[in-house]
Amino acid sequence: MSPLTFFLVVIVFFTAILIAYLTKQFQKENLNYLSFNQMKNSNTKVKTIEKEKLFAEVLNGRFAMLGLIAAIGAYLTTGQIIPGFV
Repeated sequence: MSPLTFFLVVIVFFTAILIAYLTKQFQKENLNYLSFNQMKNSNTKVKTIEKEKLFAEVLNGRFAMLGLIAAIGAYLTTGQIIPGFV
């Protein structure tokens, strides 16, 4: 196994662990946010955001940032956005 392959496997492994940890952490924060941060005004109708939608948007943003970091890393290491394509 070449050193570059080993390095990429290690980076993917740590990224997967980080995503799993952040997903669990933000699930807990979203539950706390939804239960404690609701306005208690009886004159107006309160819109509540469903926790699944909030979590989906946060997770989507995290994966988008991960893709951006992966594209930057690929460009820095190989000089190509998608390695292997000319």
